[in-house]
Amino acid sequence: MESPRETDWHVVVPVKGGLTAKSRLRRQVDDEALVTAIIHDTLDVVARVVTPARVVVVTADPGEAAHARSTGLVVVSDPGGGLNAACRAGFRSLRRRGIGPVAILLGDHPALTDDELSTALAAGADLATFFVPDADGLGTALVGSTVAAELDLAFGPGSADRHASLGHVRLDLDLPGLRHDVDDEVSLRHAADHLTLGPRTLRALER
Repeated sequence: MESPRETDWHVVVPVKGGLTAKSRLRRQVDDEALVTAIIHDTLDVVARVVTPARVVVVTADPGEAAHARSTGLVVVSDPGGGLNAACRAGFRSLRRRGIGPVAILLGDHPALTDDELSTALAAGADLATFFVPDADGLGTALVGSTVAAELDLAFGPGSADRHASLGHVRLDLDLPGLRHDVDDEVSLRHAADHLTLGPRTLRALER
């Protein structure tokens, strides 16, 4: 099998959107614009790396769907049932069209860079399935697959061990922006103090 290039990849990004998005962060900072900026900074990086037409946003939020379409991204309706169900819906929408390879990235990585995402995709290009754990090694930042089979997913607390037990190869890469997700005020402050945040997130914090 020839290794896929970064422009061969499609990336699925589940986006909750609206008042329920990043509920733990919203309870602490009560800033919808900041939550939206984090999501859009993540999507901007993905679109630059794989091109907009290869980004699949899974959402039930009309505003996020409109934003995605306006920037050339593909929208798949969130079927409900939680994060893993949303990820599977995006993945299956691509597999039904015979498209691969596919990565799944959560939309809460405001310090993600183009080089980091490209590096992660390149590192997994020769593997059937793989995942990149989050910064503490317990959760999951990204899951990827280069094969046509159904992709088993287990996002949520403690997901790194579950993804490993499902047979996905663990890639402990030195990619701090990718591996640092922001879901509460503490993780946001760490990103602001130690990483380079995306421009939308910076503007939202400086308001």
